[in-house]
Amino acid sequence: MKKNGLSFLWLSAIAFILDLLSKWIVVNNFQLYESINILPVFNFTYVRNYGAAFSFLADHGGWQKYFFIVLALGISALLIYWLYRNSVSKKLMNCGYALIIGGALANMVDRTYHGFVVDFLHVYWENYHFPVFNIADVSISIGAGLLILDYFVNPEKKNSQSE
Repeated sequence: MKKNGLSFLWLSAIAFILDLLSKWIVVNNFQLYESINILPVFNFTYVRNYGAAFSFLADHGGWQKYFFIVLALGISALLIYWLYRNSVSKKLMNCGYALIIGGALANMVDRTYHGFVVDFLHVYWENYHFPVFNIADVSISIGAGLLILDYFVNPEKKNSQSE
């Protein structure tokens, strides 16, 4: 039996568990908007995100919760299919897909259970504050970065597109 990218789903499970565990710790130990300074440029700050990235669509009456749940399930199903079709040798691509799946499903579970996503990683510099995020967001971002990196370092992809 040919090995495929599904063997990378352990990475999804790690991202999923780390994210939900960290959110559970925050919800059970912080008051909403409570902030603890960790470094001069980094706080743990408990906030709720009712939208998507950077609170996109947060103030649109609640329909967006269901939209983002269906979107996370659909994207995850598609990426699992692509993992199934991928060779195990495509490590960057498979890791990227797996991290995106773990992050998307963790935020989906959070959104389903709470009705919002728990965010708590707060990076800032002087008066500039990056939107607060969570480990699932980090997993999705790293996964996307790995897919971009794979595009540039994978020579067969470039050759197949030029034919």
